[in-house]
Amino acid sequence: MTVALMWEARAVAGKGEELLTWARHQPLDPPPLRRETFRAPEDRVLVITWWEGAYDTQGLPELPEPGEDLVRRAVHRWRFEAVADGG
Repeated sequence: MTVALMWEARAVAGKGEELLTWARHQPLDPPPLRRETFRAPEDRVLVITWWEGAYDTQGLPELPEPGEDLVRRAVHRWRFEAVADGG
């Protein structure tokens, strides 16, 4: 089974690139099966990591909260469990 962790933050105005760079350089130990980083208008950054495990697997590494100088609000976090396509 695979679980995906989503981390989304909105940068302080004008600091979108700085937040994106910060997020891309945060290490996770151990590394995830897969990691993707996205950006969107309004200086938003989204990181999705995939891990082997069930929805309620404890102890998976997550990106930390950036400093208050980089974000407008607390980071939003979601957890999703993979489901089979089709039937």
